[in-house]
Amino acid sequence: MSKKILILDDDNDILEILSLLLIDSGYQIKTLSCGETVFEDIKNFQPDLILMDVMLAGMDGRSICRDIKENDLTSFLPVILISGTHDLAQSLNLPGAPNDFVAKPFDIYYLLNKIEQQLAA
Repeated sequence: MSKKILILDDDNDILEILSLLLIDSGYQIKTLSCGETVFEDIKNFQPDLILMDVMLAGMDGRSICRDIKENDLTSFLPVILISGTHDLAQSLNLPGAPNDFVAKPFDIYYLLNKIEQQLAA
């Protein structure tokens, strides 16, 4: 059974590119363009990993990540944050931090490697 990845980004072009890339790599994916329903989507889709942009329209991916990590029902889910404007490498050890971080623009193989590392952990 293929692993499931929930992708959260407010840029439809990024969602489309990541969707094609991850489907081609054998993953099942669900995309979200806003974070308001993320917990409902996690419950319904039951992803193995969440890939999320930091800068979302009207929301902050770091706050959503913190909410996911501080919730007993979702804290086990690996979260990879993606950002072109923030360097989150130093914050990876803080409470509510993502499991990993990828800076934009990113190399496709680098991103796939990060995903595989988190799914294998």
